[in-house]
Amino acid sequence: MSRVKRGSLLMCIIEILVGILLLINPVGFTTGIIVTLGVLMVILGIGSAVGYFRAQPEEAAQESGLAKGLLFISIGYVCCFKTDWFLAAFPLITVFYGILIFISGISKIQWAVDMLRQKQKYWFLALISAALSVVFAALVLANPFSSTEVLWTFIAVSLIVEAVMDILTFIFGKK
Repeated sequence: MSRVKRGSLLMCIIEILVGILLLINPVGFTTGIIVTLGVLMVILGIGSAVGYFRAQPEEAAQESGLAKGLLFISIGYVCCFKTDWFLAAFPLITVFYGILIFISGISKIQWAVDMLRQKQKYWFLALISAALSVVFAALVLANPFSSTEVLWTFIAVSLIVEAVMDILTFIFGKK
């Protein structure tokens, strides 16, 4: 199995795990992701600020390390201590997610057509996966839902279904 296929299969497994975690505790999982991102941003910010002071003045002035560091630290602070803001902005994040699913669906259409042109037997699995991605994206973009909990459940189920379809395509795609 090629490195690309292994990476794609690993991504499918991660999508299934994220879907399951979202089904179990959507608010807790989302908050955990936001806080983890915040901690990483603070670490990057501190590293950038320290790098600024360690660099030669001319080099430091060109790279804007202090400004980048302070910006990363500020974003990290918001992620770590103001997670409610992100949860309140979830409908906007949902639209972004819908756009990403749509782009993924378009990419999967290319994959299905490539498989068909190469006369692979199970090309239709990739087409089904592409269709599901486009339909899920249309549902998310048409109605970002009034209930966040319903939306998280929908996202979790769509992640799991898409990942399972992709895995089936990988398994049967070369026959």
